[in-house]
Amino acid sequence: MNEEKIILGDKVRAELDIVLNMKMEEFHLLGYDRVTKDDIWECLMNRTWKDVKEKSHMYELINDVLALSVSQYMNYLSLHAYQESPESFFKQFEEDGNVKG
Repeated sequence: MNEEKIILGDKVRAELDIVLNMKMEEFHLLGYDRVTKDDIWECLMNRTWKDVKEKSHMYELINDVLALSVSQYMNYLSLHAYQESPESFFKQFEEDGNVKG
């Protein structure tokens, strides 16, 4: 059976908008009010789907969105912030006096 693959991109992003909105609202209910749908999408693209450019079924994508936990998202943010600028990652703590060098 020859199944058409789902290519991750803007069209899929639009189709997943409702699910992304549900996940965003879940995070907001848990107190993470600054999380946006775009943030969740970026996390999934750079973490969960990092080496995957296509999926066979839409339900796989929906499951990935719904399975994303706050701790996975926060770990992604921490790693992403450190990778972007390792020098400034700890600067806030140094300025506060929380890191002794």
